[in-house]
Parts: sequence; structure tokens; C-alpha cells
Amino acid sequence: MSVELSLSSQAGWLGDKALQQLLAALKQGGEEARVAGGAVRNALLGQPVADIDIAATTLPEETIRRAEAAGFKTAPTGIEHGTITVIAGGKPYEVTTLRADVETDGRRAKVTFGRDWKLDAERRDFTINALYAEADGTVVDLVGGIADIEARRLRFIGDAEARIREDYLRILRFFRFFAWYGDGRPDAEGLKACARLKEGLAQLSAERVWSELKKLLSAPDPSRALLWMRQAGVLTAVLPESEKWGIDAIHGLARTGKDLGWIADPMLRLEAIVPPDVARMKTLGERLRLSNDEAARLRHWALTIAPDAKMTETELAKKLYYGGRDGYLDRIRLALAAARTRAVEDNQAMMEAGGLSRLLNFTLRWTKPVFPIKGADLTELGASPGPKLGATLKNLEREWVGSGFTLQRGALMERAAQALEP
Repeated sequence: MSVELSLSSQAGWLGDKALQQLLAALKQGGEEARVAGGAVRNALLGQPVADIDIAATTLPEETIRRAEAAGFKTAPTGIEHGTITVIAGGKPYEVTTLRADVETDGRRAKVTFGRDWKLDAERRDFTINALYAEADGTVVDLVGGIADIEARRLRFIGDAEARIREDYLRILRFFRFFAWYGDGRPDAEGLKACARLKEGLAQLSAERVWSELKKLLSAPDPSRALLWMRQAGVLTAVLPESEKWGIDAIHGLARTGKDLGWIADPMLRLEAIVPPDVARMKTLGERLRLSNDEAARLRHWALTIAPDAKMTETELAKKLYYGGRDGYLDRIRLALAAARTRAVEDNQAMMEAGGLSRLLNFTLRWTKPVFPIKGADLTELGASPGPKLGATLKNLEREWVGSGFTLQRGALMERAAQALEP
């Protein structure tokens, strides 16, 4: 079924000169090429379009020949699966030959190239991801995706269980796309299939699992998706640390972030649903193969105690000096979201939220002050390198911090001279 939706007027990207030239080159001689998948979906939903993928009837080698003849650069990024990356107008476009699955094992598929658009659509995961757009903006819908977009309904193409068995990552993608695009309750058949086949998630690499979780947690408000993941047993399967913890905090955190203009932060949302236990966070980081920065952030958060809303800025500055800023930023943001959620019916929580907002703003502005004394200063006073010099330096630093960073260098040098007297 083809539906004229005038995508060209809704999607400025479709009129891009380089994209139109690429589509024209691929369509020469009776071949066909269409924009496919997420770009079409997002345009119909009125959401930003990032990556633009193209489906074509040309075989990979022919795609390369035509693209280069049109003056574009190419890279065989996934040529064994029919995908060629074409750089046109400084932008990358993945051009993939129409395909049908020959064999799947739950992680990867062997494909055969073809010319049947319906077969190509039916091998995709969800109806809203299997739409195509012609160069003139005509949308081609072969699986009922337009109706599902209008209803904001996420539905597997064909038999949900069969689609999942082709790639178990589709279980996580079901909840991820529901978080971003779904409304109401998830599709019943899809939800049941995810629950039945969740054991297959164990076949997936940690990198693929964490990548999907991050995308899900980056949704404007992933709270409903997480709730259904928990009910289906999927959340426990991939994130057992969350089982006896709370996902209830996510909605309030998302709402607070929206109200205060925070960027959706998947790591902060992860921290909201797992226990602040250093050992368990270490295990989580190793299991999901988090980056060094991500693992360090979890560790700092777990080690940090959330400040009291009545704490003075000077008191907080002392803690920030020794404890590091990032852990406190996460703790304060989570505490602030919780207080704002309770403040709807609790005046005390409203006051707490005010105090935490003050501390958050201070922490965001704070920069670590530089201790004005160095070891070389003590050697000039006659101190010999060794334990006594180090201990004296640390004692002076503690006094300086204890003063609220107000002790000046002169006063510190006087104290150092006294401490170093025989």
C-alpha cells in the first residue's frame, strides 16, 4: 500500500540535494531506492531525524559503482549483509540491498538479497520501523505501520515470537521503542512473547544489552516501559540489581528533569533503580561491560552520601573537596527529584526541595580550590623530605579546609614553621 503523506513538506531533510542525487543514481535503469525505517517513522511522528537509511534493489557492488560514479565516497561497512555506507554532501547514508532471512540463531541472521519490498519489510522488527519513503515523499506501507503510528502502538511484524527468536535483542527493543513511541498498554501478544522468551537474552553480548538499556533510559519518560519490563520479568533478567529496589522514582525524576531543563541522563536513571552498594555496582559494571567513566561514576555515586537540604554551602564545599563533585551532583539531583515528587502533598518536602535546589546550584558552580602550600614550601623552611613533611602538609590542608578555605598562605606558612620546629 502506498499512501501520499507529503513527507517532503514535513521533512526538510528529504529535499537535501545530495540525498536526492544519491536516490536518483540508485534508481537508474529500472532499479528502486527508498528511504527506510527510523527516518520515515520519526518524520511521521514529527520528531527529529538523525540517521537516514536507504533500502535499494541494487546489489552491494552495484551500489558502490553507482554512488562513486555520482561522485560520492563509499565504505563497505556491512557488505556481507548488503550494507554500504555512502558519504554524500558530508553526511553518511547506509544503503542496504533488499533482503530476506535464510537462517537465524537468535543473535545474527544469514540473508539472501532480493527485489521484493514486502519480504524486506517483513524481516524487520516492528511495523513502525518498516515504512519506506520515495524521493517525492510518498510513504510505502506494506505491514500496517501507518495505522500503528497514528495509534502510537508498538507491534511486532507478523508473529511476535518468531520475530524475537530471530534476534533476542528485539525483546529489549520492544520496551525501548515503547518508551519512546508507545502509548497506553503495550501490545498484548508482544508483551507475552517477551515474557515467554526472556531466557534468550542470556545469548546476547553485554555490549548490545547495555546499548539498548541506555537508549531506553534516555527516553523522555521510561517509567511505563520499565514497569512493563518488570512485570514481564525482563528487567530482572538484564538488571537483577533492580529487583528489590525501586523503579517508582523514575517518573518523578523524568518530570523533574523536564521541569528544570536537565538533559535525559541514562546513568542518573540507572542509579535511581539500583542500590547504592559499591560491591554490587562493581559487579554490574563488569557484567554489562560499562566504560571506565561509567563504572567510575557508579562507584562515586555509591560512595557518596546525599547532603542534608539544610547543609550550608561552606559545609558542602568541604565535602566536595574531599569527595569529588560528580557523586554529589548525582546524589543531589536524585534527592531533589524525590523531594519535588513528595512536595505535591507535603510542605516539608517543598522546603527540602528548595534547600536541595540551592545546594545543586552551588555544586554546579563550584570549582575545587587549590591548596596554597606545597612540599617545596616546607623544604624552604628547613624540612627534610619524609613522613614528617607529608604529615605536616596534610595537617595544614585539613586546617585550611576546616577554615572554609579562608586561611591565607601567610598564616599557613606560620603554622608550618611552628609545626616544623625541633
